[in-house]
Amino acid sequence: MSDKLHVQVVQRQFGEQASAYLSSTVHAQGVEFALLQAELDGHGDARVLDLGCGAGHVSFHVAPLVAEVVAYDLSEQMLAVVASAAAQRGLDNVRSERGAAEHLPFADGSFDFVFSRYSAHHWSDLGLALREVRRVLKPGGVACFIDVTSPGRPLLDTYLQAVEVLRDTSHVRDYSAAEWLQQVSEAGLYPRSHVRQRLRLEFASWVERMRTPEVFREAILALQKSVGAEVREYFEVAADGSFSTDVVVLWAER
Repeated sequence: MSDKLHVQVVQRQFGEQASAYLSSTVHAQGVEFALLQAELDGHGDARVLDLGCGAGHVSFHVAPLVAEVVAYDLSEQMLAVVASAAAQRGLDNVRSERGAAEHLPFADGSFDFVFSRYSAHHWSDLGLALREVRRVLKPGGVACFIDVTSPGRPLLDTYLQAVEVLRDTSHVRDYSAAEWLQQVSEAGLYPRSHVRQRLRLEFASWVERMRTPEVFREAILALQKSVGAEVREYFEVAADGSFSTDVVVLWAER
């Protein structure tokens, strides 16, 4: 699939669902918000790029602590949701800008921090996007990437990618921790630390958030029933289709 066609898929997938992501518990809550806020302590004059901002949850959590937050996303509808919610919350230092992660319309060294949460698995070229992150970061700047991550083992990886793309056709890849570290390093960033978290996904809301067609919902459930016990146990698959997955929180510096 060409980059242009992938952009169209992403816009189609997330346009009509923008408001659902604002109220999504998975996206609105998480211990990682406190980690991002702690990193910003003492940096009241900083500029932050919320890369792949979605409905803007990272922007809303960090805006009170810094001078400016640029909420950046490919979906115009998502950015409209962010702008409206920021205005309602009195966050006048949040501004939105549209574009792809692989082509950031910002000058070199524009940001002190780049944060990205649950977005990278949609990027068509992770390596290119990470090189762009390095470019727009100031020397000594800090990036944090938070995303669903592959366990790395082929059996588990194949299952995870399969259910992800059945649920959301704009999905590209959940990368393993090893892949993340390699790509970050090759982009010229210094990996500072990374930790694994577990995320529980309630099946009904997970598929409804993306308005996954019924035929694909049934396919996911059928796949869950047909895979081996090792897969079901690792992902803690429940009878209703709910499951757990890994999330990586990776810090890097320029």
